Amino acid sequence: MPRGSAPKRERQYEHIKESGEQRGMSESRAKEMAARTVNKERARAGESRSSSSSSTHAKSASQRGGEKSRSGSRSSGPTKEQLYEEAKERDIEGRSTMSKQQLKNALGR
Repeated sequence: MPRGSAPKRERQYEHIKESGEQRGMSESRAKEMAARTVNKERARAGESRSSSSSSTHAKSASQRGGEKSRSGSRSSGPTKEQLYEEAKERDIEGRSTMSKQQLKNALGR
């Protein structure tokens, strides 16, 4: 963190860094992610000397709430196991050998 950083930004940096490490990120990657996030927040709040237009006009990480996060966005809708259970409840034959897409089709999704 730059000298003279606000205590709030210091806490924010530590929180983001620790969160990344808990999710299995390397320490250096967690530090980088935390620094980038805090720097963007500082730019949006007018606390930095210079800032890019994407830092000041795009959604902040806290506003975005993980929209761009890879985990969670890979698949949409129910899992194959959930589809299988629904097919089982409806007594659809051949469900044990069906793929996820076949289960969706058989269930009319």
